[in-house]
Amino acid sequence: MFADGQKLIVDNRRARHDYHLLERFEAGLELRGSEVKSLRQGQANLTRAFAELRAGELWLIGAHIAPYEQASLGSHDPDRDRRLLLRRREIDSLTGELNEKGLTLIPTRLYFKAGRAKVELALARGKTGRDKRDDMAKRDAKREIERELKARR
Repeated sequence: MFADGQKLIVDNRRARHDYHLLERFEAGLELRGSEVKSLRQGQANLTRAFAELRAGELWLIGAHIAPYEQASLGSHDPDRDRRLLLRRREIDSLTGELNEKGLTLIPTRLYFKAGRAKVELALARGKTGRDKRDDMAKRDAKREIERELKARR
């Protein structure tokens, strides 16, 4: 639970490893009833997901929301594309930025805010293997410094 009434469903930690996250946006999700119930149980996966622009609308592709076990007839398709809800001017500004070479929209978190399912999207640029190694080296150095400081106390 976050301070501003947000309840985290799933965090896409892989996105921080594979991409440089430049800008973040919050979008609503168009969901079916059984999908909401499944999200409340925390059954979602964003590791292969991304957002795509189609005919002036933004769509979340590759997000997996497991079927709800207690759903009666006709449970939802777990891997269906879901429409993202953003204001028109936000979509228009993202359109210009997505046309820039090498940028994509990656979902970083899925959470409930005031009872509504929201997804945090990040405008991202892919990391190279060297970037990933540099990040790991920095993390290791920071961890070692913290360890030494703790030992001196």
